[in-house]
Amino acid sequence: MRLLSRTSEKEEKHSQTLWVPETRKLPKRASNAAVPFTHHYLPEIRRLSEDVAFLLKMAAEQKQDPYTMSKGSQLEGYCMDLLTELAKKLGFKYKVHLVKDGSYGRQDESGNWNGMIGEVVRGEADLAVAPLTLTAAREKAVGMTKPYMQTGISILLRKDIVSEEAGFFDFLSPFSGETWFGILIAYFVTAVCICIVGRLSPCEWSQPETEPNHFTLLHSLWYTAGALSLQGAGPHPKAVSGRVISCTWWLFAVVLLACYFSSLSSSQGSDSAPLMIKGFEDLANQEVIEYGTLAGSSTLAFFKNSNNPSYRRIYEHMERRKSFVSSMDEGVQRAKEGNYAFIGESVSLDLAVARHCELVRAHEVIGMRGYSIVTPLGSPMLKNLSVAILQLSEAGELAYLRTKWWASSCIPDSAKASSLRAHSMKGIFLVLAIGLGIGVLLSLFELTSKSRSTAGEQKASNANINTHTNI
Repeated sequence: MRLLSRTSEKEEKHSQTLWVPETRKLPKRASNAAVPFTHHYLPEIRRLSEDVAFLLKMAAEQKQDPYTMSKGSQLEGYCMDLLTELAKKLGFKYKVHLVKDGSYGRQDESGNWNGMIGEVVRGEADLAVAPLTLTAAREKAVGMTKPYMQTGISILLRKDIVSEEAGFFDFLSPFSGETWFGILIAYFVTAVCICIVGRLSPCEWSQPETEPNHFTLLHSLWYTAGALSLQGAGPHPKAVSGRVISCTWWLFAVVLLACYFSSLSSSQGSDSAPLMIKGFEDLANQEVIEYGTLAGSSTLAFFKNSNNPSYRRIYEHMERRKSFVSSMDEGVQRAKEGNYAFIGESVSLDLAVARHCELVRAHEVIGMRGYSIVTPLGSPMLKNLSVAILQLSEAGELAYLRTKWWASSCIPDSAKASSLRAHSMKGIFLVLAIGLGIGVLLSLFELTSKSRSTAGEQKASNANINTHTNI
């Protein structure tokens, strides 16, 4: 068993080598003959290339997290895990070496390809595993499998230089939903308590038979609502019990309004950015923020070849200002520095957002396409790899790898999560509950005292009548 390699000795030092098993030769078949995906034909597929070299975009000075990264003398990342799963499913071994010029692959004016695409075209590698976008130009030069990941084009920029669109109910944002529900319950309970106290306390009506009681349920609801606006609505309670409840509700209203306006002003102050960029139309119509994309990328080609007026303006702006970047890391760094919007593939931008908490990706995603594995044109490996990728997708393996390598390290910003929850205001709710309980107890005490007083007076009056009768 031996390894046949077309790489130089210098490249061998920087590559990971696994042995390819020797396989027997099978009868030759026509170049256009279809190779079915069966285990019977897998040895023939492996035999088509003497050394199976999976070419990955990775350089010591230009690694791309999380697709391919160095870990000591080994390589790790999403592409390496994907390669391992494909090797298990198809039953082959492989040798990995790194692309020489550190680029994906671009066609020059003479029609020659560089980067990974160029090495596959020239036969220096049998496969290229990387975030390579499936495009028409590349499809003409090499074979590309079914996409193993879907992506599109979006915008990456700092959170503090743009503002989001204001919603119709943003005025409710200072409090959480459960807090608003608690306030509503407190409002109705307080109104009912005021109505009950107005009925029980004898101090609220001196002549029950002729004088009407002012604190009906409707008036109690109106009185309680008036306190929330700090205006008040008369008449006010006369009894001590009613005044205790009123004072407690006023205190609750003052604290509630103070928390509401404080939270509202802070949330609006944090969203006071001068620009609102939701998508590419907004980006094309402004001149404040500079923007650019990766030079020679498929993203740039999308804008260059587009007939959409907004996309054409974006391309002309980038071409005129020469606002291109040479790598994904440079684009992310410029976006972090501020006043720059990096246009790139949404999958890579999502990773940047997960790693750099000060960045945000625009909601709009255009030009949906996929990442594929590259093979030589007409390679019989193409069909088998495509079927294996679909099987991994149906089994959930691709989704698991995406979750594994795109995990966010950001901690939610407490300043952003400014909605006050009910448990953070439990103190003032407790004070209100105690005040309502004391008010109801006082009204019962007032009713009991009045009843005893009336009974005593009635008893004394009856005694006087009996005395006069006896005389």
